[in-house]
Amino acid sequence: MAKSKPFVSDIENIRKRARKDIERGAMTAGYSADRPTVVNLLNHALATELVCVLRYKYHYYMASGIHAQSIKAEFLQHATEEQGHADLIAERITQLDGKPNLSPEGLLSRSHADYVEGDDLVDMIREDLIAERIAIDSYREIIDYIGTDDPTTRRMLEGILAMEEEHAEDMNTLLEDLGKQGEPAKPASPRKPPGRKHG
Repeated sequence: MAKSKPFVSDIENIRKRARKDIERGAMTAGYSADRPTVVNLLNHALATELVCVLRYKYHYYMASGIHAQSIKAEFLQHATEEQGHADLIAERITQLDGKPNLSPEGLLSRSHADYVEGDDLVDMIREDLIAERIAIDSYREIIDYIGTDDPTTRRMLEGILAMEEEHAEDMNTLLEDLGKQGEPAKPASPRKPPGRKHG
């Protein structure tokens, strides 16, 4: 049986260090990750989330067809959850003495996911599924990079990753269901309002 290792902490030293660099906020000497790189990675994740919010919102407003109502609700819920992820990431960036890059300029080039509108309901869902799969792989890579150097950021990203996996599963289920129901439904054309048939 392995011997239990006693926990020994030099409280006096911790107290002195806490007072020494008080202007650094949450950043203490014990932070061992490469902070500028972590902030940069988080800004790319932030851009990815913002692009996902915009794409889901577009899909929410443009979805039409016989099965659109329940799918619109799903798009809106995902947009709201992606905005929540963006808020968490921006908050963590500031805790790491960084600045969240919320500039619309270069947003797409910073984002890992694309902004694709899609031509019909099936297209929209497919594009959302692709974007979720990109986000999943991106978050896994960032989590692997951080390792044990920044447990707080890692835990936050693991929580976001779990939700992105749920989103991907939701989109996959919607695709399967629509395939069974014979969709796609084209979005209503903004140019041609439905006319009355004469006869």
